Amino acid sequence: MSEEGGRVVISARGAAHIRAGHLWVYRSELRQVEAVGGSIVRVADARGRILGRALYSDRSEIALRLLTARDERVDRDWWQQRLRVAFERRAGLDGACEAYRLVYAEGDLLPSLIVDRYRDVLVIQTLAQATDARKDLFVELLVEAFAPRAIIERNDVRVRELEGLEMRAGMLYGADPGEVEIIQHGTRYRVLPLGGQKTGAFLDQRENHLAARRYARGRALDCFTFNGAFALNIAPACDNVLGLDISEEAVLGARRNAELNGARNVEFRVANVFDALREFETRGERFDTIVLDPPAFAKNRASLASAVRGYKEINLRALKLLATGGTLITCTCSYHVDESLFGEIVADAAADARRRVQIAERRMQSSDHPVLVGVPETLYLKCLVLRVID
Repeated sequence: MSEEGGRVVISARGAAHIRAGHLWVYRSELRQVEAVGGSIVRVADARGRILGRALYSDRSEIALRLLTARDERVDRDWWQQRLRVAFERRAGLDGACEAYRLVYAEGDLLPSLIVDRYRDVLVIQTLAQATDARKDLFVELLVEAFAPRAIIERNDVRVRELEGLEMRAGMLYGADPGEVEIIQHGTRYRVLPLGGQKTGAFLDQRENHLAARRYARGRALDCFTFNGAFALNIAPACDNVLGLDISEEAVLGARRNAELNGARNVEFRVANVFDALREFETRGERFDTIVLDPPAFAKNRASLASAVRGYKEINLRALKLLATGGTLITCTCSYHVDESLFGEIVADAAADARRRVQIAERRMQSSDHPVLVGVPETLYLKCLVLRVID
C-alpha cells in the first residue's frame, strides 16, 4: 500500500493534544478528512500547519495514531529504521532471557504494532487498519532482521473489532513451531505461541518475577499463577509455594513447568482465588509471602467500580493471611486503575484488615514495555511490594 494516503485536519483541541506529546486523536476532533481507512495521512491543524504523519482509521474512535511529528515520507526505509531503533533498545536482553517484547506499539512510536520474541519464533499483532494493511511488509522486515524459524500472527484480540478487522491467528512465515521452550533469568518454561494466552506468555512481569524472588521467604502463596512464573521464581527463596488458578489448563501448564525446573517445593491447585482466600482465613492459616497477579478486572471504565471492589477484596484477604513481617507482592494490569487509585485500594484494604503496611517498592511493567511520556495508556501494569509490620 502506498504511504501517500491523503490529509486530515483536526481541531485546536486535537492539535494541542498532539503537541503535548500524545499520539492519539479521537474521531470527535476531526474537522476535515480526505483519506481512506488504513492509509497514512498528513495531519494538519485548522490553520494548515502540518503536525506530522499518522495512521488513519475510518472505524475506530481513535481515528489517528501519530507516527512522526515531521512531514516525512513513511516508506519501507522509514519503517525499517524505526523498527531497528526499537530492536536496539532491547540490546543485552538476549543474555538473560529468551522471550521479550521487541516492539511495544505506542511505547516505541510504532502505534498498534506489537512484536514478541520467543527464541527464534516471532509473534506479531497488527491492531489497527493501517498496520494490518502493512503486515506483509513487517514480516519481510522481520525476516531480514532476524531470520526467524517462524512468524505467527496473534490477531485474535477483540480490539481489532473496533477497527472493523476480523480476528485471526495463524502462520505468516515458516511452519507452526508448536511448543517452544524458553529460559527467563534461569527459569525454564514451555509456551505455545500459536495457542497460548496473549502471544504465548505474559512477558510484562519478567522483571517483577526477579524482584519477588528478592523479598520472598518461608511459606508462600501465588494467586492467579497462570503458568507458575511467580511461584517458580520465588521457590528457591521459600520453604514451599502453593500456586492457585481457576483454569485447569493453566495449572497443568504450571505443573509441567515445575517439572521442567525440578521444583519440588512447589504445588499447583485448581481453585477460585476469592474462595480459597476466604477458606484459608477461616482455617486460620498464615503465609510469609503472598503474590496477587490477577487478570484485568477493569476492561473498560464502565467496569471500574466492580473492579475496585474485586481488587480490594483480594488484597484485604491476603493482608489478613500474612504473618507479621510478611510480604505481599500485589499487581493490577488494568489501565483504568491508575497508580493513585491502586494505592488507595491497598490503603483501604490495609485499614479494614487492621494491618500496618510499608511500601517496600513500587514497580511497573518490564523495561521491554517502555512507557511513553505523554501517553498514559502505555503504563498499564502496576506492582507494589508491601511489608506487613504489625
